[in-house]
Amino acid sequence: MTDAGPDTRPPASRRALLTRAGFVDPDRAIQLLADRDLVALLGEVAGDHPVVDVLSVAASPDDALLALTRLAAVNEPYRTVLHGMLDEDGDARDRLVAVLGLSTALADHLVRHPEDLPALAEPTPIGADGADVRAELLGAVGADPADPAPVATLGGGEGVDAMRRAYRRRLLRIAAADLTSPQPLSLLPAVGSALADLAAAALETGLALARADVPGHAAARLAVLGMGKTGGRELNYVSDVDVIYVAEPGEGASEQEALATAAALAAGMTKACSAPSGEPALWPVDAALRPEGKQGPLVRTVASHLAYYERWAKTWEFQALLKARVVAGDREVGQAYTDVISPLVWKAVERENFVEDSQAMRRRVEDHVPAAEADRQIKLGRGGLRDVEFTVQLLQLVHGRGDPTIRSPHTLSALQALSAGGYVGRDHAARLAVCYRQLRVLEHRVQLTRLRRTHLMPTAEQDLRRLARASGMATAAEVDERWRTVRRDVRHLHEELFYRPLLPATAKLSVEDVSLSPEAAKARLSAIGYRDPVGAMRHIQALTEGVSRRAAIQRQLLPVLLGWFADGADPDAGLLAFRTLSDVLGTTHWYLKLLRDSGIAARRLAHLMSTSRFVADVIARSPESVTWLADDGELAPRDAERLWSEVDKVLTRQHDPEAAATLLRALRRREIARTAVGEVLGSTDVVAAFDALTASADVVVRGALRIAEYEAEHSDEGRLTRMAIIGMGRFGGREMGYGSDADVLFVHDPLPDVPEERAQAQANVLAQRVRALLGQVGDEPLLEVDADLRPEGRNGPLVRTLGSYAEYYGRWSSPWESQALLRARPVAGDGDLGQRFEALVDPLRYPAGGADPAVVREVRRLKARMEAERLPRGIDPARHLKLGRGGLSDVEWTAQLLALQHAHEVPALRTTSTLLTLAAAARAELLSPDDYRQLREAWLLASRLRNAIVLWTGRVGGRQADVLPHDRPSLAGLSRVLGYPPGSGGELEETYLRVGRRARAVVDRVFYA
Repeated sequence: MTDAGPDTRPPASRRALLTRAGFVDPDRAIQLLADRDLVALLGEVAGDHPVVDVLSVAASPDDALLALTRLAAVNEPYRTVLHGMLDEDGDARDRLVAVLGLSTALADHLVRHPEDLPALAEPTPIGADGADVRAELLGAVGADPADPAPVATLGGGEGVDAMRRAYRRRLLRIAAADLTSPQPLSLLPAVGSALADLAAAALETGLALARADVPGHAAARLAVLGMGKTGGRELNYVSDVDVIYVAEPGEGASEQEALATAAALAAGMTKACSAPSGEPALWPVDAALRPEGKQGPLVRTVASHLAYYERWAKTWEFQALLKARVVAGDREVGQAYTDVISPLVWKAVERENFVEDSQAMRRRVEDHVPAAEADRQIKLGRGGLRDVEFTVQLLQLVHGRGDPTIRSPHTLSALQALSAGGYVGRDHAARLAVCYRQLRVLEHRVQLTRLRRTHLMPTAEQDLRRLARASGMATAAEVDERWRTVRRDVRHLHEELFYRPLLPATAKLSVEDVSLSPEAAKARLSAIGYRDPVGAMRHIQALTEGVSRRAAIQRQLLPVLLGWFADGADPDAGLLAFRTLSDVLGTTHWYLKLLRDSGIAARRLAHLMSTSRFVADVIARSPESVTWLADDGELAPRDAERLWSEVDKVLTRQHDPEAAATLLRALRRREIARTAVGEVLGSTDVVAAFDALTASADVVVRGALRIAEYEAEHSDEGRLTRMAIIGMGRFGGREMGYGSDADVLFVHDPLPDVPEERAQAQANVLAQRVRALLGQVGDEPLLEVDADLRPEGRNGPLVRTLGSYAEYYGRWSSPWESQALLRARPVAGDGDLGQRFEALVDPLRYPAGGADPAVVREVRRLKARMEAERLPRGIDPARHLKLGRGGLSDVEWTAQLLALQHAHEVPALRTTSTLLTLAAAARAELLSPDDYRQLREAWLLASRLRNAIVLWTGRVGGRQADVLPHDRPSLAGLSRVLGYPPGSGGELEETYLRVGRRARAVVDRVFYA
């Protein structure tokens, strides 16, 4: 800087200059720049004052200028040192300005001790060897660093002040290097380690001072264990230093004498660090984490500690001990302590409710944050540092007993190890690490201002601005937005990881179970219900062998999943299905991550795999269905309108008919999977399942007809007729099961002036094309479109005109056809034609005056004949779900007879739904309330069992598809599909037989009169 004469510009111009340079109070700055000592130090200058540019980069140029003005008054030779630092464009000047611009406390220290100004020009202290730091502070009190129990030669208040000055000098250097780093987030771990090493050196020096004041100190071999951030080498600038004291007798001393001496040494050390003196105290030394807390002895022996932790320790104490590290005193005693305590830490997870206790403790910490501080707490609040630390520590304690690589007491190192081991996703770990660093940097900057123990974000605009500039941001608004974003991200990740259902399940396993060692695993598999433990071990080894990340995550999942598979009816099949699925999806980036991180996906998948062979198969064929398990909304059935919107987009984009039909069938396959998953999980009841299965059939039939009509329109002849497809049977009644065909009638109406023969020919082509598109064998499941319920059955025309139907029904219709038409519902094609068909058949199915007695007799005769002739030989009628006593046929024929008899006078009976027909009959008092309940219960239970047989066996159709099995394993499987507790197969059997018997009594009375 060069002298250039007085600044003669007007005050307004000077204020504007200072404001642009970042000064908040330019008027005070003008006064300070005119300070006699500062002018003498810098020289009078005109124009842009050079010191303004220098200070403009400070977090608070106002504070930096005020501190510099105070320093300007120091005596030689420090004035020369200060002038030299300001006059050179180098690291020393940058560090000085950074410290003065943020920390008023360190500025006060420099004013008191200007001899420490040259320290700012020394090489960075970050990364220094902890032994060198220890030697530096011990040297300040005349203690020999090479002595295993160093004793200060400079004692009393003078020694305490010397130690504190040495501490502050190194702290000044750490802060200066930290504040001038271009990458403070990257430097953060090294800063925390440097502060922890400095604190350890201060404790060692305080102990050296205490030895000088305690006669016979050799009677106690005292070790100081650092806890919390001190133990983890991630200390703040100002924090309680948590410690535990452990002592053993020195040579020739008794235990009682040793403990008394050790207590005196501990008290002396605490006094040296915390008590009032000529220099400010360093920080409180807190021994409250010791056994029994503040009520317990200050010092214990190793054996006393061990006895306490084995018998009385609480869950949180083991979590705290995870970070225990010898920081001062007798290293051998400290090592003996960690050798016996560390195994207890990694066994603590086996305590009852360990994970739940840890989670409850985190909630209690949150609850104790004062409401006024909740949104400002960097450490304890929601989305704060404790969320990260508790998450990492819980994951370590749960998984660390079997994996020593994740036992680091340092939060960021542990998080990195958890990620490397597959316990935390790479993305989650990276985001959590960045957020943690950002929170720690904010905490450090807040504490540095006055070197006070605080964890609160400031609220004043000026304080936020200073914090922003010190943290590499521009404005108060930016730091406030960053703070809120980081809190939100941390909280989201904390809730996702800290409350994983895998954690309590893993914690309940033994070490052998977690390790998956072959012999232990076989014994466990056999004990919990696997029929083939040897085969199960082959699957386990195939899933977990190797060093890939995939294998690592499987090693985490499988110990828990094996137990969850065993909760299902067939754990062997569940494990095999899981292996098959993992072979398909294991290399995808989301599959194992979802199972590990989701709150419910892994548990649900295990239940599905071990409960339903059908679901295991459809999930393997629809891998995207695994993602639904984490979202209840994805499991909800899709209605026909939503599905049609999807079909419409498919048909609009896809012009190849065969490819379009394949996509339609793929959509139906996906919806079958969604329905089956929801039904086994209990989120979709049987009526909703029927609706969903019917809706998917509706839209694919509708889509196939649209494809066929498109082809006709673009043929040489063009469109010659309109067509409607009428759903019949369970399709028409919206009661389709997993293996149901789509029973239909095809009706067409020739366009004007088109000869009926040509229209009929095209109608036949359209109908055949619909059946072919949906029924061709391929990768996607077919839908059999069955027209056997048409007039004259298979011998009659596949398609008829409306007039042909009218003629047939008018002349030849049988009672069974009127009964079948009760289920008729237009599902696709020309809407007007569908409505005209309904109007045509309404008189047949809802006859005026009710069904003729002869029709009623014929319906009853047909039902009795069906029971006698169609029931498979050798099948117990009480166990056939469809044709047996109290089965589906009994209830449905009863409902249909009531509709034939009374729908003309009870419009509510004019529905294709069995349940709605029964409900309408009950409201019209055609059924008593009790009869209604019996029939409804029987129909629902038979329907659920019919679906359950498909879900359990994985087989659609066959002789046994409608029969309640006799064998215990099958009954047990069906009961689990239906949500019964384990061992309820017999109860399910008894329930069905009882319900069927009661329903049959109603049928005998109501249907057969």
